[in-house]
Amino acid sequence: MSDPIRVVVIDDQELVRTGFRMILEVEDDIEVVGTAGDGDEAVELCRRTGADVALMDVRMPRVDGIEATRRLRDAGLATRVLVLTTFDLDEYVWDALHAGASGFLLKDAPPDELVHAVRVIAAGDALLAPSITRRLIERFGDAAPPARPPVDDPRLGRLTEREREVLVLMARGLSNAEVAEHLHLGEATVKTHVGRVLMKLEVRDRVQAVVIAYDLGVVAPGG
Repeated sequence: MSDPIRVVVIDDQELVRTGFRMILEVEDDIEVVGTAGDGDEAVELCRRTGADVALMDVRMPRVDGIEATRRLRDAGLATRVLVLTTFDLDEYVWDALHAGASGFLLKDAPPDELVHAVRVIAAGDALLAPSITRRLIERFGDAAPPARPPVDDPRLGRLTEREREVLVLMARGLSNAEVAEHLHLGEATVKTHVGRVLMKLEVRDRVQAVVIAYDLGVVAPGG
C-alpha cells in the first residue's frame, strides 16, 4: 500500500479548517498533517510536514493565499497548492495560478469533490477543466504581466514546432482529445507532446504552461 497523501489546510477560519480536516481524515489514502490560520505559516508548515498538497484560502489577514503560494514556489518545495475560493472565478484566481497554484476549488464544493480534488492535485494533474481554463484566461488575462516577444525567452526555443502548436492549443483551452482531433494525431501522442512541453518549460502542470504561454505572448487573451 502506498503512503497516504499528506495534506495541510491553511485558512483563517477555524471552523473551515476543522471541517476540511474531518472530511479528509476519513479517507484511507489521505492524512492531514497540519493546519494553519495564516499564509505566513504556510511555508514553514509545508517544509516541516513534507506536505504533498496544501489547501490554501485566498483571503487571509497579514499574508494572503496568493503570497503564500508564491513563497512556496520560490522556496522550491514540492507541495502543490489547491486554492480555495468563495466565488466561482474569483478575481484572485488568476493571480493565484500565476503564483504557482495547480488549481482551484469552491469552498462550498461537496465533500466528494474536495477529496477528488486532493487526489487529482497529488497525482500531478491540474484541477482546471479546459473550459474553466478558457474562461479564466478570457476574464483575467489582462491581470497578467505585459507579454514579452516570444523570441525573448529561451524556454520557447526548446520547443519543437509541433510542441509549440500543442502549447497554443492548450492555452486556448483545448483538452488532449480536442488537440488530437485538431492536429490529426492520436491522443496518446498528444499526451506525450504535452509531457515534453511541461518538461521543457520547467512547469509541473498544464495550467502553469498556459500561464507561461500568455505571459510570453504566445497567445493573447481573446485571441
